[in-house]
Amino acid sequence: MKALYIGRFQPFHNGHLLVVQKLSEEYEEIIIGIGSSQDSNSSDNPFSEKERIEMIDRSLECAGIHNYRVVSIPDIHNPPRWVSHVRTIISDFDVVIANNPFTRKLFSEKGYMVKGTAYFEGQRYSGKEIRRCMIHDESWEDLVPDAVVKIIKDIHGVQRIKDIARQKSKN
Repeated sequence: MKALYIGRFQPFHNGHLLVVQKLSEEYEEIIIGIGSSQDSNSSDNPFSEKERIEMIDRSLECAGIHNYRVVSIPDIHNPPRWVSHVRTIISDFDVVIANNPFTRKLFSEKGYMVKGTAYFEGQRYSGKEIRRCMIHDESWEDLVPDAVVKIIKDIHGVQRIKDIARQKSKN
C-alpha cells in the first residue's frame, strides 16, 4: 500500500520525521506531498519548495529512509476542487495520512481512507512554534533534524523569518 502524507513542512521538523519513520515501516511507499508548494517568503510559508524538498531529502537520507518520494502540490485556494486537484498530480495512493481536520474532511467526503498520526508532542513540534522560537531567539535547533538545522543556517533562514515578521508588523 502507498500512503499520501501532506504537509507544508515549514520547516520539516522532528515530528514530521517521526511520522515518516513510522509510516516507512507500515507502507510500501510514502508519498510526501508538499502543500502550498508555490508559496514562500511569507510568515506562514517562509521556505521555498526547493528548500523544503532539500530539508526532507537530507533528513530522510540521514535517517536511512528510502521508500518515499516527494511531490509538490500547489494550492489552488478552492477547497471543493482541492482533492481533485491533488488527484491530477498524484493518483497512485491508497490512504491519506493527515491530522489537519480540514484535509481529513475533504478527502473523507470524496471517499478516501484517511488515517491520523500520533502527534509526537504536537505543541512542541509545530512549524508555527519553531518559527516563533526563531523570531524570539529561543532554542529551535533541537526541534528539527540536524540536516534541517544546517540548511536553515546555510540559507540564513532565521534572518529571513525575522525580516518577514518585522515587515508584517509594519503593515
